[in-house]
Amino acid sequence: MSAEPRLASLTSWNSDWSGLRVAVLGLSMTGFSVADTLAELGAAVLVLTESAEEEYARLLPVIGAELELGSLSSVPQALVDFDPEVVIASPGFSPAHPVIRWAQERGTAIWGDVELAWRVRDKVTRPDGTPAEWVLITGTNGKTTTTQLTASLLVEGGLRAAPCGNIGVPVLDAVRDPAGFDVLVVELSSHQLWYIGQSLPEGELIPYASVCLNLADDHLVWHGSAEAYREAKSFVYRNTKVACVYNKADEATRRMVEDADVIDGARAIGFDLGIPGPSDIGVVEGLVVDRAFLDDRARSALELTTLRDLEEAGLSAPHIVQNILAASALARSLGVEPEAIHAALQKFTLDAHRIQVVARHAGVTWVDDSKATNPHAAASSLRAYPGAVWVVGGDLKGVDIADLVADVGSTARAAIVIGVEREAVVAAFRRHAPVVPVFEVDAGETGQVMNRVVEIAAGVAGDEGTVLLAPAAASFDQFSGYADRGRRFAEAVREWIDRGSADDAGGPNPAH
Repeated sequence: MSAEPRLASLTSWNSDWSGLRVAVLGLSMTGFSVADTLAELGAAVLVLTESAEEEYARLLPVIGAELELGSLSSVPQALVDFDPEVVIASPGFSPAHPVIRWAQERGTAIWGDVELAWRVRDKVTRPDGTPAEWVLITGTNGKTTTTQLTASLLVEGGLRAAPCGNIGVPVLDAVRDPAGFDVLVVELSSHQLWYIGQSLPEGELIPYASVCLNLADDHLVWHGSAEAYREAKSFVYRNTKVACVYNKADEATRRMVEDADVIDGARAIGFDLGIPGPSDIGVVEGLVVDRAFLDDRARSALELTTLRDLEEAGLSAPHIVQNILAASALARSLGVEPEAIHAALQKFTLDAHRIQVVARHAGVTWVDDSKATNPHAAASSLRAYPGAVWVVGGDLKGVDIADLVADVGSTARAAIVIGVEREAVVAAFRRHAPVVPVFEVDAGETGQVMNRVVEIAAGVAGDEGTVLLAPAAASFDQFSGYADRGRRFAEAVREWIDRGSADDAGGPNPAH
């Protein structure tokens, strides 16, 4: 018997979930939040994973879920025997994964954790009995910063708001928080958006406001093509009720809004660093202004903050100002007053590893932007620090770095290339920026990579300038994550300064 009629009825925490057979793929923080939620709802839960943290594996039987530990390179017999009515996958499972393909071929519903959270979003409601509004944020870069900014602006404006999703707090944990919220600010990766795109109408999200900050090629191996990646990102705007915020400087985001199937009455709100038109947020003579959320937007504007104030708060890099514009548009759509936005920005601090100055010593500024894990993010950093000694390389995730090198990489004083596979990066410089000195770091052990980077960089930077870690690549070929990469860079910088060895750098020889 088809499971579709029953699944169509599961649109509330109070629906009858009892006995629903759900296979959960993956046992990370997200996978456990799914299993825990479903067990609380009374579903029959089978978790399949290739590895599991001891704590999660120990808790599964306690909550009443089963665990199948083993290879998922092919469809496990335990999954076939379980005959799931729904498969809920952690975001790491790509559309090409054997288990996802198996589910598709047999017509089994495929959800992500975000769809499940949307279906049960009424577990904790606001005083008027309605669930929290959702604000959705995606983009190739800047998602986490914008999510944090938006939540901060909303809280300053008197709303109970929580950042969640890809930022590190599963949406299901926020939905089930007994404190309850007025707004959930949900960061969405392209992986999560692909799963959202698989939803049937009863499972589709209806966000209050949404934004795609920017678009550049990324995660092409996971999605299979640039077109599929772009399509996944576009799902962020579907069914938006009030404000579709887009980047006027990024044509792809404008087209997404134009093509989106939204709720009648939803407005397109543009942002960029230029002078805003009506229904936009932008910058005029050093003022960040709103011309979208006021009555006389044809002739007037509301001041939100100034570029001088942002500079004093360490938020003046152009791509960070763009994030602030997007967050302000989202917050204004929910009624947050300009005074609250200004106050919140005065207190906001960026995360570690996001254009973080780790040291200033002997005329050299050392900047950790390890979170720049793709070319688009690295380009923003290089524009913020022109002429820097650029530390670049790692796992490129199938993305061609040549355009980045030709565009802004050619402005670097020098390039220091890290990563297990460095040839593609070196070749890009050889072809597109031959005048830039290139140094390869071939240190075999992770613990030595950044020490060698700092030694070379100190010798190249000399008495003044900037050394910028903006790898344009993922980190897993040599490090446990971008945070580990950034932490090791900062530690190596501090060790170098403590040793007082800057003057002893033995002029390294470039690769070309």
